[in-house]
Amino acid sequence: MKKLVNLLRLAMLCVAFNASGQQEPLQVFPTPQKMIISSPVFTPSDFYFTGIKSFDKDAVALLKEVFPISNTKKGTPIRISKLKDKALELQRSGAYRLLIKPKGITIEIVDDRSLFYAAQTVKQLVKHSDKGQLLVYPCTITDYPDVVYRGTVEGFYGNPWSFEDRIEQLRFYGKLKLNVYIYGPKDDPYHSSPSWRESYPTEDAKHIEALVAEASRNKVDFVWAIHPGKDILWNKSDSNAVLNKFEKMYDLGVRSFAVFFDDISGEGTRPDKQAGLLNYINTEFIQKKEDVKPLIMCPTEYNKSWADPKPNTYLDILGDMLDPSILVMWTGDRVVGDITLDGLNWVNKRIKRNSFVWWNFPVSDYVRDHLLMGPSYGLDVDSKEAMSGFVSNPMDKPEASKVGVYGVAMYAWNMKAYDSNRSWENACNFIMPEAADAFKTFCAHNSDPGRNGHKYRRDESVEIMPVAELFKNELQKGIYSVNEANKLNALFTQISKAPSIIRNQSSKFNLIKEIDPWLIQFELLGKAGLSSIKLANAWTDNNEDSARKTFGELTALLDSMQVIDHKYNQNEWQPGIKTGSLVLTPFIKYVYKLVGDTLHLNQNNNLLLSLLNTNMEQLKQLPVLEKNNEVFISPVLETIKMKPGDYVGILVAQDKRIASASFNLPSPNPDWRCFEWSEDGEIWITLQVKKNNTDGKESANVDAKARYLRMRNNSSEVQSFYLKNFILVTK
Repeated sequence: MKKLVNLLRLAMLCVAFNASGQQEPLQVFPTPQKMIISSPVFTPSDFYFTGIKSFDKDAVALLKEVFPISNTKKGTPIRISKLKDKALELQRSGAYRLLIKPKGITIEIVDDRSLFYAAQTVKQLVKHSDKGQLLVYPCTITDYPDVVYRGTVEGFYGNPWSFEDRIEQLRFYGKLKLNVYIYGPKDDPYHSSPSWRESYPTEDAKHIEALVAEASRNKVDFVWAIHPGKDILWNKSDSNAVLNKFEKMYDLGVRSFAVFFDDISGEGTRPDKQAGLLNYINTEFIQKKEDVKPLIMCPTEYNKSWADPKPNTYLDILGDMLDPSILVMWTGDRVVGDITLDGLNWVNKRIKRNSFVWWNFPVSDYVRDHLLMGPSYGLDVDSKEAMSGFVSNPMDKPEASKVGVYGVAMYAWNMKAYDSNRSWENACNFIMPEAADAFKTFCAHNSDPGRNGHKYRRDESVEIMPVAELFKNELQKGIYSVNEANKLNALFTQISKAPSIIRNQSSKFNLIKEIDPWLIQFELLGKAGLSSIKLANAWTDNNEDSARKTFGELTALLDSMQVIDHKYNQNEWQPGIKTGSLVLTPFIKYVYKLVGDTLHLNQNNNLLLSLLNTNMEQLKQLPVLEKNNEVFISPVLETIKMKPGDYVGILVAQDKRIASASFNLPSPNPDWRCFEWSEDGEIWITLQVKKNNTDGKESANVDAKARYLRMRNNSSEVQSFYLKNFILVTK
């Protein structure tokens, strides 16, 4: 009931009146902390600035986009003054008060960012009549962010964003009142190994200068991160190498810095050495530069599931040794998971400061055949006092990531007002206004990552799921549910039409280019769904001729979907194009198999699958993928710890035999590994593996009788390794 009352209150705040006295929706985003909209709207005269002598030029430029500004003191005044309220939240960077009346506009600010954010709000409060007349909504707004640092971290694996992508992202962040962008793409060699000690090439350096300038125009802190832990030596030379690199980045205009120690193993993981280096950087660089923001670090144990729970271990050592001003990042209870207040309180006690949240959503580098374009939910709205910052790790597709990032911006600004579903709908409207309904249809069925090693699933096809389940249950009894069939047909029709509507009506060409393979697959999904309902209808009517014909049509559509899956996005990690994979694709395949089995149309009644073979909880949810004649384990981006006797491998399908194998499983000391094959899973025979001296990868020929192949920890100690490739070539 309380939630309903809050929603009604917010709805009332977002309603104003047009010139004719009719109500029309007014969305101010992020939702202000306090807002009163008055009526009626008014048409002002020219505006002029008064008050503080020096105004932020970027905020002024925004206001000039909205209002006619006069160089004289005639017309309507825009009075700008310092915000004198002593409340702590109103002293945060970006806090402002805005009062709009027919007699003038008053803006009280803390800093330039405050004026910029007030100007963004003003832009949303100004509309135009059908005749082009300027209409302004009177209001009183007191506003500030719940979280001081809010934004994104480009911290995914895979192809980094382009320069143009980043420029557009920074402009997007300015509109959403986000103020942090952390540059840390895993595949930038000058951010990480092998070249973190080296200067950027001239062209790359110019791009960074331009990005810093664009970030400044949008009141975003450009944070440059270094990732030295893979090969760092704990000596004076490498400590100074970090300082020298920071000095070079400072010369390019960077004023915010971070050091990442995530996803590493070996010597670089020592907490005492990490703390020593960070304190040295803090003393010798951060504190000596008057215009540099607090240092940020990402620890090696960056989530609860990986953290040693014993006292006086890694996190406690960081908490005790790190200078209190250094911000410590945290992904939550897991690498990929929800953010809870209990989880934050747990780590905050150990690191002796509020954690800086790195939320791994909508990042998809662990499920690259899926898009994650659903609502940003799973965020505790009572946690603002437990975090120092909140950043989202997006997908490698920057335009598609905007749906999730929009939700993050709304959450981090005003948690109590945050509603993930409403925010998601607003995001779709904002990002693709020309084809909003079709875009919502697409996003609603491209939100779940599918089965993955992180065991992280998302809602997908929410409204149709119970309809599909009821239809399946009745169909199994031989009953065709007309009501449910009509609802499913309506949705599949929308799905089949949505891609062409998006392409033809939207001007967001970069976004369309990113998602185009999924649009192709989505259209086929809609057509296959319509065919599946038609097939069910013919089968329950005992019209065998029609059922056989429709079965053939559906077979062709499913074959086409498989062609798309094998043609596009053929990355080495999770190749292919998956859409509607939680509800709709399984629904279609269920109908297809049920009818096909009954009419004896399926060539194989038993689904032949290769399976993961492991006793490790950390890996049990990893999918086994197939491409042509290769069967492989979905690669893992993080370090894996393997206990003595633990193993991981593949059991190939009944109709396959293993011909050869190739591995890329780097470890600091690989002598502990034992490779084995088996015909029955009971008797294991050692496999001789050859190492390729040029790239470190390994390969082996396998006995023709083998159906199992695994790697086992043959030592008496816990070992760490990376699962980059575990590939079996089959007959």
